[in-house]
Amino acid sequence: MDNHIFLLPILTGSVFILAGIIMLKFPPKKINNIYGYRTPSSMKNQERWDFSQKYSANELIKWGGFLSISSLIGLYYKPTENTETVIGVTLLILTVGILILRVEKAIKMKFGNKI
Repeated sequence: MDNHIFLLPILTGSVFILAGIIMLKFPPKKINNIYGYRTPSSMKNQERWDFSQKYSANELIKWGGFLSISSLIGLYYKPTENTETVIGVTLLILTVGILILRVEKAIKMKFGNKI
């Protein structure tokens, strides 16, 4: 099967779900530059870091599920290969953008601008 509307969302959605589960089971304990949800706002202090890891893991699972389910479109809709690729990549980029915006908004709502 060479359908990018199906393959891109199902594969990336599965990776998102797996990464979210791993982050829930084995969250990074200390602020680091290697593993975890790493943005300037999440790395300001340990309390923000801990909150960000749990929240982002849950969001990864949720939006990974969305991507996986959205891949079903590819089973019914058969456009050209270029259109398939554009739709698949667009779904991925939108999902990543939404995920980051939601986590950053949650951090801001919980902690405001305090350091």
